[in-house]
Amino acid sequence: MHIAKKGLRVLGIAESFSSDDQSVLAGLVMRKDLRIDGISFENTTVGGMNATGAVISLYRSFKRQDINVIMISGCVISWFNIIDPARVQEAADRPVIIVTYEDSEGIEEDIARHFPGDDERLSRYKALGERIPTTLPTGHTIFIRPYGISEEDAAALCSALTFDGKIPEPLRVARLCARAVMQYGGERE
Repeated sequence: MHIAKKGLRVLGIAESFSSDDQSVLAGLVMRKDLRIDGISFENTTVGGMNATGAVISLYRSFKRQDINVIMISGCVISWFNIIDPARVQEAADRPVIIVTYEDSEGIEEDIARHFPGDDERLSRYKALGERIPTTLPTGHTIFIRPYGISEEDAAALCSALTFDGKIPEPLRVARLCARAVMQYGGERE
C-alpha cells in the first residue's frame, strides 16, 4: 500500500451512541484527496457482543475491492460492545487502524462492575493490547492500534488525514453522519 497516493481509499467507521438498545455505525469511504466515495450504515446492540460482526457487515456492504484501509474510531463502542480488530482485518483482508483520543488506564474494572462474570468480554478487551501514542501535526496526541499496517504508516496516514483538532477526516465525517442518522431515527430497514 502506498500511503502517499492521492487516490488511497479509507473506510472510516464511527458510531453514534444513545441510551436506546441500538447505536448507529456509519461507514464512510473517503479518498485521501478528501473526496467522499460512499457511505453505509449498520446497527450495533448497546451492551451486546456484535460490534465486530457489524463492522465486517458494514465493510462488506460496499461490495468493492478498492478500499485500502479501515480506520475505526475506538474499539470499545456501544457501551462495552468490543470490536476485534484482528478479526476485522482477517475478514476484510485490509489493514485496520483503531484510533482513540484520550489516555486511559484501562476499563477492566468497569467491565467487571457492569458485566460481572463476563469473562469473554474481559478477554476480548485484554486481547486488544496497548495503544500507541501518536502526535499529529496539529499538536494533538491520538492513540492508535494498527493491524496489518506498520505503526509508522498508520501514524503517517492519521497525520495526513487530520487537518485540525485530533480526529482524522474520515472518522470525523463518519461520526457526523452517524449522529445525523441517530437523530433522524437511527434504525435501518
